[in-house]
Amino acid sequence: MDRAEVDAKIRELIEPFNKKGISIAEDTGFANDLEFDSLTVMDFVAEIEDAFDIIISMNQQAEIENYGQLVDAVCKLQDA
Repeated sequence: MDRAEVDAKIRELIEPFNKKGISIAEDTGFANDLEFDSLTVMDFVAEIEDAFDIIISMNQQAEIENYGQLVDAVCKLQDA
């Protein structure tokens, strides 16, 4: 999958978690903008891992602060 396809799929996956209907941009933050708590993050990460058949380590999760970083990380993990 190229970055655009990964982006589109993650936008589908984030929809049920985006309770406030925030418009998702590259710099949309998970903690500040979307107000994801730790449980929501874990559930969302599990959805992404299942959809893309990848594993996002806890260290990688700690480095991902916004939507664009997540898309880049998923692309990189798919190529690995």
